[in-house]
Amino acid sequence: MMIKITGSSGYLGKVITTELQKRNYPAEKISRELLYGPVEKLSEVLKDTSVLINLAGAPVLQRWTARNKNEIYSSRINTVQNLVHAIHRLPVGERPQKVISASAIGIYSSGIIHKEESKDFDTGFLGEVVKKWEEAWQALPEDLQLTIFRTALVLGKESVIIKKLILPFKLGLGGKISNGKQPFPFIHEADVVQAFLWAITTPDSGGVFNLAAPQQITNSYFTQVMAKKLNRPAIFTIPTGVLKLLYGKAASMLTHSPAVMPQKLIERRFTFQYLTIDKALENILA
Repeated sequence: MMIKITGSSGYLGKVITTELQKRNYPAEKISRELLYGPVEKLSEVLKDTSVLINLAGAPVLQRWTARNKNEIYSSRINTVQNLVHAIHRLPVGERPQKVISASAIGIYSSGIIHKEESKDFDTGFLGEVVKKWEEAWQALPEDLQLTIFRTALVLGKESVIIKKLILPFKLGLGGKISNGKQPFPFIHEADVVQAFLWAITTPDSGGVFNLAAPQQITNSYFTQVMAKKLNRPAIFTIPTGVLKLLYGKAASMLTHSPAVMPQKLIERRFTFQYLTIDKALENILA
């Protein structure tokens, strides 16, 4: 089995690639140059690949200037289009057998709990990008199995959010965002890795899956648990206005998150190692 991975230099890419190597899966990286380069070269690289894992995508938590929005869009939609075109150029017997792609819960609107069949999508910039990201895969050959993981906020020792929060919290400067009532969907990095391994090894694993822990929590609850694990107070509040100054319209990602339920993974009896935020943070902050 040969596995090819895009976005391998990112946080999630490194975590998944490391685990694949530990398990002696032959995995090779697809460089950014190949993704944006001539489709003929990309097609040659994909030849005789068993599984293609797609994790490419620029960070979305940044100011949505015209330039940044273009990068966010092209790093997802354009790269998927290139991959699809490259696959179509290959003879049937030389194409990947499976494609497993990251997506995001940002496709959903805020205000309700979403299962995978939900069509109540966010109508803003982020929702439109994620929707087009997933739609771009629909041009794949029909006989190729596609698995899409709509991933929640990934937590791990090296994840961006933990690295940004741990020092302020240790200094007693931690606090909730805005009123703290917004949902805080999360997933431990170990469960993300396990989900991708499940998709690789399970014959009938195609479809769209919400990749989030089943526990439904708020930002305020996350803040309380984080502070308790570090034995520090967390009495402050980060006002919405401050976030808007830092991130502009992208601040809505922090103040109005959707709530999601991993219904299809539960139905498939997927085993979450970190079902609760308490267990997740206990492992991460140990």
